[in-house]
Amino acid sequence: MKRGLLLIDRGSREQEAKDELEYICKKVQQKGNYAFVNYCFLEVIPPFIEEGITSCLKTEVDSLTIVPYFLYPGKKVKIAVTEAAKLQAKTKVKFTVTKPMSMHKTMVDIVNSKIESALKKNNITLPKDKVDVMVIGHGSKDPNAQISMRYVIDNLSPDYRNVSYCFLEIEEPNIAQGIQKCDRNAPEVLVIVFYFLHEGAHVKRDIYQDLNPALEQSGLKKTIITEHIGTDDKMIDFILERAREVENAN
Repeated sequence: MKRGLLLIDRGSREQEAKDELEYICKKVQQKGNYAFVNYCFLEVIPPFIEEGITSCLKTEVDSLTIVPYFLYPGKKVKIAVTEAAKLQAKTKVKFTVTKPMSMHKTMVDIVNSKIESALKKNNITLPKDKVDVMVIGHGSKDPNAQISMRYVIDNLSPDYRNVSYCFLEIEEPNIAQGIQKCDRNAPEVLVIVFYFLHEGAHVKRDIYQDLNPALEQSGLKKTIITEHIGTDDKMIDFILERAREVENAN
């Protein structure tokens, strides 16, 4: 049986985001033994979902596993799944749709890995229980997004001195409020985690517009910033795990 896999990403105009998706697709195809692996975008720029699925079907696969490549189980995921379902009626190829990249221990492991790498890179040897962490997410109107964020925070909390979160937009606490809270805790070091899949505009520019002024106004002694989480090879295995969940079930 020839199997294909398609990642549905939100979408980004940044070349770095496209490069990361191409790398992920290449690795998933190699490790997962798929005949075809590619990505498409829900919005912003093409290829959009219909073009992505049509491209997969041209390779004459027998089944297509669709992965909503989102960190939160919110509105965007529902739209992506609905769009894919419309196209299922036009083909005999069986579609299976995975869960998004949320509410799973692997996400906690990836965040932990980013924190540890950032500490090591900055020659900080404090034990974890002396380290404070703040996770910055995008923000969403869907309540499931905050539940997903809380899952990560709750699983990190036992290891670190303080763990908190804030959002770039849409909901609170915002970045300024998040930094103020961290400042009140007077940490020896604060590790700021960029909870984003890609090095897109948010990671490259938007976060810093709020973060830099907030840090300047704070009394924080030492702050370090992690890489965004999509750069971890554990994400490759997580995509494959999500795929196997639905493929084996079918």
